[in-house]
Amino acid sequence: MDWEEFARLGADIAAWGADYHRALPDRPVRAPLTPGAIAAQFPKAPPETGQGLDGILSELDEKVVPGLTHWQHPRFFAYFPSNATPASMLADFAASIMAQQCMLWQTSPAGTEIETLMLDWLRQGLGLPEGFHGVIQDSASSATLAAVLTMRERALDWAGNAKGLSGQPRLRIYASSEVHTSVDRAIWVAGIGAENLVRIPTQGPLRAMDPDALRAQIASDRAAGYVPAGIVACTGGTGTGACDDLRAVLAVAREEGLYSHVDAAWAGAAMLCPEFRDLWVGIEAADSLVLNPHKWMGVQFDFSAHYLKDPAALTKTLAIQPEYLKTHGKDGFVNYSEWSVPLGRRFRALTLWFVLRAYGLEGLRAVMRDHVRWCGDLAETLRADPRFEIVTEPVLALFTLALKGASDADMIAFVNRVNEDGRIYVTQGRTQGRIVMRFTVGSFACTEEDVRLAGDVLKDLAD
Repeated sequence: MDWEEFARLGADIAAWGADYHRALPDRPVRAPLTPGAIAAQFPKAPPETGQGLDGILSELDEKVVPGLTHWQHPRFFAYFPSNATPASMLADFAASIMAQQCMLWQTSPAGTEIETLMLDWLRQGLGLPEGFHGVIQDSASSATLAAVLTMRERALDWAGNAKGLSGQPRLRIYASSEVHTSVDRAIWVAGIGAENLVRIPTQGPLRAMDPDALRAQIASDRAAGYVPAGIVACTGGTGTGACDDLRAVLAVAREEGLYSHVDAAWAGAAMLCPEFRDLWVGIEAADSLVLNPHKWMGVQFDFSAHYLKDPAALTKTLAIQPEYLKTHGKDGFVNYSEWSVPLGRRFRALTLWFVLRAYGLEGLRAVMRDHVRWCGDLAETLRADPRFEIVTEPVLALFTLALKGASDADMIAFVNRVNEDGRIYVTQGRTQGRIVMRFTVGSFACTEEDVRLAGDVLKDLAD
């Protein structure tokens, strides 16, 4: 392919992309297909000779698009959205064209320095104090793993990487049942073991970790010969939007000398709005925190913002410097590959720059404020219908509901009925020992009318 053909096909793809997004409201949100149906349309063996890309967009429309779950659909109310605004798509296209490998400052000075600047712009927008240093991780799962590895090394006096965990004391990590399962996986990968992730009871309307129970559990574990290593708190937990009392929980971390990490993957972006910051009062005491601009800020997946009060603890855990990764004759720079598990790094910072330049902080705040208001209005509409029960109250733009008197099987059937209808897409969850429907508003393409339509669909299919 020469560059003239590249330019022609690139323009065709951009036009195809605009048509795809314009048509989304008329498509079912989730593909109504059976497993294997998409793969069956393709040859079982790769082509021996190149065929060129002419006609590839027609094949996308015929073979791929019918099998998509449309994450950018205005009526995607499942999980948390993975938004991709037009500005972010263009940035990702530009990043792919430049094809930077930003593992070191010397391998991409612009990639490194723009990452530093963009994470500081975001820090300011979130109201985080100076002193937090940011790095882009691919996902909140990676940021949480990095934090748990740091907890491990710090608790073992930095001996885990060198000596392994055999013969070392058993470590303990503390969290509530409301944290994301990425915490469980981080515990596994770090070699700490699932039995050493200690679940602390929750209390109150926000299902917050009980700080007194946390303090008591730490004391009990010390007495039993365990070594407490860290605490993982949450702001806006995935299941119900649970928010820990960070001021109280992080005070325990300080008193006990434990490393603290706050998972604010979804809700953290909403802290661009000062009126929502009551949900993470005390965040300035955290050692580590993560939020995902690729959820609610319209930044192309994959982009997680990981902030650290003291990056030295993280780099002491993860940095490795063979000769070929050293930069001689320069100083005053950062090598972000020493801040993450992967060595290779894409030019992700470009997407945040494009989005902030296109929308500004006020544009992003307006989207989030609308979503929170529309979600609250829908919860009240359903509360007024005697067939529905609001199980957990709205936290920002998330609440859970159930059909009154419904069994778990009834609720799963209800969720399936709604999703098979195709007009909206939701998920089930479990809270308070029962299956519920999760409903969250977050698509950049969503309108108030889309949320109202969701209420109509739920009412239509409730019986």
